[in-house]
Amino acid sequence: MANGITATLTGIPFAAAAEKVRAALAGQGFGVLTEIDMTATLRAKLGVELEDYLVLGACNPPIAHRALEADRRIGLLLPCNVVLRAVPEGILVEAMDPELMVEFTGRPELAEVADEAAGRLRAALGSLAD
Repeated sequence: MANGITATLTGIPFAAAAEKVRAALAGQGFGVLTEIDMTATLRAKLGVELEDYLVLGACNPPIAHRALEADRRIGLLLPCNVVLRAVPEGILVEAMDPELMVEFTGRPELAEVADEAAGRLRAALGSLAD
């Protein structure tokens, strides 16, 4: 994914991968505020089948606060969505690069906040391979 941060988990069930991602996010100061099971939702609402697909709404409150102080519109991009989905290779984990906040708002003062958020997300997803 262009402008994304990705990792792939192999050899573990989807539920175990989701727990591993939650723990990796917590290790970088992110809490999971929302959780959307797209597979179950689309099955229930539309009667369609989808591979295992989960959206975690992750938030690091100090970083979110700093971003909101710089530009209240940043709430349009919060929380940071982290997507897990089953692919033939295993479980793909993806997050949008927070540095896009600077492009979205045109506010260079968000660069430091975005860099920190991106670094923490990269560290969290990077730790999944360990």
